[in-house]
Amino acid sequence: MGAHMVKELLAKGHTVIALDDLSGGFADQVDPRATFIQGSINDHALVDRLFAEHRFDHVYHLAAYAAEGLSHFIRRFNYQNNLIGSINLINASVRHEVKCFVFTSSIAVYGALPPPMREDMRPMPEDPYGVAKLAVEMDLEAARHMFGLNYVVFRPHNVYGEYQNIGDRYRNVVGIFMNQLMQGQPLSVFGDGQQQRAFSYIGDIAPIMARAAETPAAYGQVFNVGADTPYTVNELATAVQEAMGLSGMVRNLPARNEVVFAFSDHSKVERVFGKQRETTLQEGLARMAPWAKAVGARKSGHFGNIEIERGLPPSWKEA
Repeated sequence: MGAHMVKELLAKGHTVIALDDLSGGFADQVDPRATFIQGSINDHALVDRLFAEHRFDHVYHLAAYAAEGLSHFIRRFNYQNNLIGSINLINASVRHEVKCFVFTSSIAVYGALPPPMREDMRPMPEDPYGVAKLAVEMDLEAARHMFGLNYVVFRPHNVYGEYQNIGDRYRNVVGIFMNQLMQGQPLSVFGDGQQQRAFSYIGDIAPIMARAAETPAAYGQVFNVGADTPYTVNELATAVQEAMGLSGMVRNLPARNEVVFAFSDHSKVERVFGKQRETTLQEGLARMAPWAKAVGARKSGHFGNIEIERGLPPSWKEA
């Protein structure tokens, strides 16, 4: 998402400083017109130095490790990376009087509420990742009330597209399926595959988010953003095989403790930003597949510091 956001902001004429620790991305995917700095939002001294040096007008915060299921087993890492790192950015934004802070939250804040999820529902996250995202949303509202920091929150869901890290075995099922197909491996499906998600093409949501900082009507608001049409994981597996032109077996693994039906309502974002474009799943996969083939299969590594082994899906322990 960050690579696409950089391109959108550059296209709008902004000067962009991109900070990323490359834990889930690659330096060659950053547009060369941006100034790239490799580092972490957990390094508050670095964050403070960058704010003092560049005097940012707007902050787009997309840095997170977005693995809802894994977050149960890496709780300390999750909160340090996704919550405390965010607070470092908020602190610096308040001190340097940033005009608008745009935060990428997640549909995970809703938990198992009945879909389509709406912004007026009371969030009830079921995993530490969703808890961290909701905490940042709440802190932004507190910072707005106390210091006048303008913010816009987006809750995207199941985003896929070019530049995705297809080698991450814990998140981004579209990329996981493409990577498995290119390696001749079976497609890993937890449970019966009837879980429903509205898979959202990055090219549809990045332009909306890029406009947020210059849309005063959006300040202080939370918006769902993404596709409207839900598909089962089984349907996704078939569609990915068609897009890649490769056939693979489906390997049904024991069901995970996860939300079964998750997709959201987007009427609010359309009232403020206009009608959203929705790239069909087939169209989006057709755009991503050539890029994935050009990149090639990536080795699926293991997360290096599992904090709780109890209940960890066996497939996440496999070599």
